[in-house]
Amino acid sequence: MSAAADRRAQWRDLVARRLPEAARPGWPVHLDHCFARILLDNACGGPWRDSVAPPAHANMPADDLEHAIDLGEAVLDGRADLALLNRRSLAWRGKIATAPVPEGLRDGDLLLRRWRPDDTAPFAALNADPMVMEFFPRLRTETESATEAGRCDRRFVADGFGPWAVERDGRFVGFVGAFRIMRAMPFPGGERIGATIELGWRLARDAWGHGIATRAARLTLADLVGRCGLRTVVAYTASGNDRSRAVMERLGMVPSGTFPHPAVPDGPLRTHRLYRLDPVEVSA
Repeated sequence: MSAAADRRAQWRDLVARRLPEAARPGWPVHLDHCFARILLDNACGGPWRDSVAPPAHANMPADDLEHAIDLGEAVLDGRADLALLNRRSLAWRGKIATAPVPEGLRDGDLLLRRWRPDDTAPFAALNADPMVMEFFPRLRTETESATEAGRCDRRFVADGFGPWAVERDGRFVGFVGAFRIMRAMPFPGGERIGATIELGWRLARDAWGHGIATRAARLTLADLVGRCGLRTVVAYTASGNDRSRAVMERLGMVPSGTFPHPAVPDGPLRTHRLYRLDPVEVSA
């Protein structure tokens, strides 16, 4: 049996047998198709049928299927909250009411707003810039950039917060915002999927050096505290990324060690520096 066929068999066994057999009274679902919906939606960052033709286990990208399996294993191990995963899935499908999200956050010439279809081209351009992507394993394709932009915006539906598209003087220059980390990470607290909130940014090269990341991050932190009631965030970057580390330090974030990023291959980019912050101490 090939590795891909083995993973598909593992998926079918996970949702058809192991999760239903392990179902507990407090779980929101107990049927195989419900477990599949929840895991696939969270792995795809939205309703899975919007991006994958059925059957999902045969047609979805290998990385997404692996993510769905990892989420299911985490539910079984108690490292992921099935109720949280279910709420995110139902929110994407319009089955539950969600709290309103502001249209945007403004600070003078800077606007943080929801994503628009016409953001895709400039976002793909910055993702194809070797200097912008210096500390990523590789550049992103146009298709990957479009997928990432859609997933960024859908985070606002699932969680009430997300990475805002950033405009300066009416022009899209990248994103700054918060992410609920939906994969296990090898740092304290990171093993529980969905429990840690990451502050992150990625800006076009011509937007560097103007304080945009710091200003936008402060707007984001004020919104997370005041509207979302969140108290603690983390940020991390490759050890050599002095520009991003400088932003973290300007925000008052505290260095909290290093860790090997599980999504980065072995090499000079794998070691990441972790920072933490209680955002109640940050003024916008």
